[in-house]
Amino acid sequence: MPNWLTETLTSNTRLVKNSCILALLVTSFSGTASSAQDIQFPKTIAWSAYGTGTGGYSQAVAIGNILQRQYQTNLRVIPGRNDVSRLATLRAGRVHFSAGGSEAVYAQEGILNFASKIWGPQPIRALMSNYSDSCSYTLVTASDANINSVADIKGKRVTFIQGSPSLNNAMAALLSYANLGWDDVTAVEVGSYNASAEAVLNNRADVVGGACNSPPFLRLEASPRGLTFPELPHDDAEAVARVRARLPWYVPHIALEGPTIPKEGIEVFSSAYPLLVGLDSSDETLAYSTVKVMHKHFDEYKNNAPGATGWRMDRQKFEQAFIPFHPGAIKYYREIGAWTEAAEAQNQRNLKRQTVLQKAWEVFLPTAPERYQAFQDAWLLAREQALAAEGLITLGEGL
Repeated sequence: MPNWLTETLTSNTRLVKNSCILALLVTSFSGTASSAQDIQFPKTIAWSAYGTGTGGYSQAVAIGNILQRQYQTNLRVIPGRNDVSRLATLRAGRVHFSAGGSEAVYAQEGILNFASKIWGPQPIRALMSNYSDSCSYTLVTASDANINSVADIKGKRVTFIQGSPSLNNAMAALLSYANLGWDDVTAVEVGSYNASAEAVLNNRADVVGGACNSPPFLRLEASPRGLTFPELPHDDAEAVARVRARLPWYVPHIALEGPTIPKEGIEVFSSAYPLLVGLDSSDETLAYSTVKVMHKHFDEYKNNAPGATGWRMDRQKFEQAFIPFHPGAIKYYREIGAWTEAAEAQNQRNLKRQTVLQKAWEVFLPTAPERYQAFQDAWLLAREQALAAEGLITLGEGL
């Protein structure tokens, strides 16, 4: 069994054993706090998020301050060490929502860490997306490594985060811009997102991936090594196509926020980060209330955390979504006229995709191989065949 899998399973076991306190947070709505008509919250709610110091964590804290001041509701932000831990607490009912990134897509798809018997495709539901003036994930290099383009990364030391396949797959996708892959670089294994930035600071690595405005990169900029963002020019159509073949929910983007970024911005790719998600079983009233509060009080928190401006309603990109939205969120979007016919059509396509995946899983499980690698290989083939039979994108490359 791979070391990262053993570590992840051990971490998940520890989460289960120590979950009593978190379980108390996910309370019923029998004693809700509310300061506005049709906005209802329990006394305490919980979100999982990336680690302390990240943009996603900071934004969740800023939104929590609004909930505390305006609705007397305490938002507990539970940092997750990796993709699985952030969504394991959601699936187990120990947090209400998860403010993460691409791991929500991988969980929907049942791929990477979620291709195991204890996971499989999950009924993820989106609430709201953040497309900021920064970017969700791009290449960050130490200036003294003399990397001025993606092609220059060949042979350099690149961080590989144990238990975080969404970040590692994003790195692989961006490397593919220059027809590079993990075999073309020296992978430096680290234990977490924050540890990857530390590895560059400590001269153990040269390249890390992350949000353009992620706080750890301020330390790298101020360090003797310095910080450089290699751009990914959008006018190279073949290079853009290679990236999007790996990550179709990533789009070409001009990043304006982040250390060393000039006012005219830099050409990168981006996706929703954070992406606030629940499950199909998440409470509809809570989903509705959460989205309404995040929209209604946007001006009060938009400047209180890096990248928080990306929660703007006009950046929600419903028509390009790859995950279906929660009915509670859709209810609010309909009320304000933001939910269009095109959004509904895309949502139905995404619901169909989840149905295809979950039916394929149900058919696969009874005769699935027992050994981990054989199980994973057989499942990836089964899901690819099921999706292809319906004319749906398979995301098969590189998994």
